[in-house]
Amino acid sequence: MAYPYVFHAQAPQARAEEYKAKGAMPQPQPQVREQWPAGGGGGGSSTRVRAGGAGWMGIGSGDRPLASAYDLVERMHYLYVRVVKARGIPVGAVTGACSPYVEVRLGNYRGTTRHHEGKASPEWNQVFAFSRERVQATALEVFVRDRDAVARDAFVGRVVFDIAEVPVRVPPDSPLAPQWYRLETARHGGGGGGMVLQSEVMLAVWVGTQADEAFADAWHADAASVRGGVDGVAAALQSARSKVYVTPKLWYLRINVLEAQDVVMGGGLFVGDKVRQQHVEVFAKVQVGGMMLRTKPCAMRNPASLAWNEELVFVVAEPFEDPAVLIVEARAHPGKDEIVGRAVLPLTIFEKRLDRRAIHSQWFSLEPFGHPLRQQEARFAGRVHLRACLEGAYHVMDEPTMYVSDTRPTARQLWRPPVGVLEVGVLGAQGLTPMKTIDGRGTTDAYCVAKYGQKWVRTRTAVDSCSPRWNEQYTWEVYDPCTVLTLAMFDNCQLGNAGTAAAGSSTVRDQRMGKVRIRLSTLEMDKVYTNAHPLVVLHPSGVRKNGELCLAVRLTSVSLSSVVFLYGQPLLPKMHYLQPFTIPQLDALRRQAMSIAAARLGRAEPPLRREVVEYMLDADSQAWSLRRSKANFFRVTALLSGAASTVRWLVDVCHWRKPATTVLVHLLFITLMCFPELILPTMFLYMSVIGIWNYRRRPRRPANMDARLSCAEATHPDEIDEELDTFPTSKPNDVVRLRYDRLRSVAGRIQTVVGDVATQGERVRSLLAWRDPRATALFTALCLVAAVALYVTPFRVVVLVAGLYVLRHPRFRSRMPSAASNFFKRLPSRADTML
Repeated sequence: MAYPYVFHAQAPQARAEEYKAKGAMPQPQPQVREQWPAGGGGGGSSTRVRAGGAGWMGIGSGDRPLASAYDLVERMHYLYVRVVKARGIPVGAVTGACSPYVEVRLGNYRGTTRHHEGKASPEWNQVFAFSRERVQATALEVFVRDRDAVARDAFVGRVVFDIAEVPVRVPPDSPLAPQWYRLETARHGGGGGGMVLQSEVMLAVWVGTQADEAFADAWHADAASVRGGVDGVAAALQSARSKVYVTPKLWYLRINVLEAQDVVMGGGLFVGDKVRQQHVEVFAKVQVGGMMLRTKPCAMRNPASLAWNEELVFVVAEPFEDPAVLIVEARAHPGKDEIVGRAVLPLTIFEKRLDRRAIHSQWFSLEPFGHPLRQQEARFAGRVHLRACLEGAYHVMDEPTMYVSDTRPTARQLWRPPVGVLEVGVLGAQGLTPMKTIDGRGTTDAYCVAKYGQKWVRTRTAVDSCSPRWNEQYTWEVYDPCTVLTLAMFDNCQLGNAGTAAAGSSTVRDQRMGKVRIRLSTLEMDKVYTNAHPLVVLHPSGVRKNGELCLAVRLTSVSLSSVVFLYGQPLLPKMHYLQPFTIPQLDALRRQAMSIAAARLGRAEPPLRREVVEYMLDADSQAWSLRRSKANFFRVTALLSGAASTVRWLVDVCHWRKPATTVLVHLLFITLMCFPELILPTMFLYMSVIGIWNYRRRPRRPANMDARLSCAEATHPDEIDEELDTFPTSKPNDVVRLRYDRLRSVAGRIQTVVGDVATQGERVRSLLAWRDPRATALFTALCLVAAVALYVTPFRVVVLVAGLYVLRHPRFRSRMPSAASNFFKRLPSRADTML
């Protein structure tokens, strides 16, 4: 079924043209490759004003379409109502107070503001949005009511608008100014209609698109079915809005714990007023936020001087809320540690380093902690010597390197200018699988999250729709085209209609529906890719296909020369190569960075939930998975299949299975030996021809998630259940035992293969290592003879003889292994010394 989308070719507000204008670059014309067919209730690219006012959604004037900030998606028209405030609200005759609120009604859709207790002049400043596709009414009614907890809410007055006369606002026009409207009431003048002069409401009503600034914060008519959840209707509606998030600025904090002096020990470590000299080990611990690292212990020989000289690295985020807490502990008995002293160090006192220059060390005083003081005035427990700094020349990794979306260092001073602009239009989805059941009916409340660089975007939640339409467009600056854009879809389980299972539970998690990755280097410049990407996700029952996500993606180049120049530059900042971290350090720091990002994004309103952040950042990419291990094995097999095919072809040639081919190979080989200067040009010409020939089979669309390559289609359910298990495991002992035995079997085969590879490498090294004196002496003598023979024999003759020997006829061959193979297999390896 075709997806009813039309793309308009108007220029957006802020795109690559702004960057190109700075460099006087020509503006290329986008090539719209696959346009969705027109239709489906939306306006096309030729929306015009109809005669007689053109209805309540008459957009444009004459035949000229209005400019839009969104050119990758279809324009969706909305009627916006901004309720600002009211004044002169009368008090109730019974209660003597008022709790006014506003109800906005358009056809069958009704939205209400929050009520204010005891305020005759309340302020709301709320926006309501009604989509043209779902509303067929001709009048907009705005009611002001007085909330009554016992009886029926009292009617204060109303304002009626003819929506055919509503003005149109197109960004970048300024917002429409709200104005005061008097309320009509049916109670004035003994029941006749009239005006309440002292009651007024301030409103602004206009027609716009999803490019309007009020779109993200507006109450949408399609969310009218949302009921109160765990935190009420307001929180549920807030979680359904579209928002833009920014990853906090992350730094590496490097602390080198050098030494400590004048350490004052506690009473538990004293024996006859002397410190135990033999069995006391002292170590330092540093805690930043929820991460704690410790140095190796040093033996207590002299309490006046303790030396560690150990480096600890943390991930911290701006603003620096948590200090670094250094604790010195002493261990006199196994399992019993005593805190000697601590120092609380705000991160703002540390220097920010942007290169490899030396950092000056500092002394910090230790305060006694954890034991009573001998003297009330003694507040000194020693001092510690540190060398610490905030590293700004590194890129803090919060996602796997293979899926990295940003490679810039932390310090903004080290950033290069952008080389392009990425525009993504989240069009909609089709064929979504119902993710939950409400009143016996399957439903889905889907939203999409996209991440590139430090910018996260979240579309609004399409309530109760298996074919949602968002038509939201977002823009990112591109600093390196060899990066990855990640998008994922989730089912919003925080809404009130998530069912009774969610009611009363504050730990409801949004369900994953699938993920899409697009590597920008696979996209052609200035070309629009409009495709439907399948959504595939692992489920305990197997792989689940949840429909398709429809996207429009365009990568625009600011300077093609800058893009080409980047291909010769290192992927990460140079400090990653000049002063690299170890692999275990990088894994721990990435987990810490993911935790910080999830915590900070979870504090936004609406929050970007932890399960969403972890899924987008591939938090479980390092976890053991039998499915993933098999998939990687098959990838290696497919990679080596080309070399294996070449070897089989060469064996067929050497064994004369196809005499015509063998004769042609002989002629080519002899020609190249007679004219050796043609060898390299022939090789490069052959590769060029292959590249030109493969151009017609180039990919025409971004790659999708491949369930077959991931070994997800034919995976046993128990393997998927093991992959989705928590860490540490939450399964019963018998299941863990079965999986452990299976893991031992798989790991045993891997161990054998790795051992065989190591053995072959050690045999090569033993050729000249004299581990086998006779073999090394024989190989050394053969090398000497070969050196003399090659010196007196022309090189082309040697190669010609060797080639003809390899291509000799089968009647001159033997089925037994060659002497060189037998010699190599007899060489020793270090496997003999293994237990």
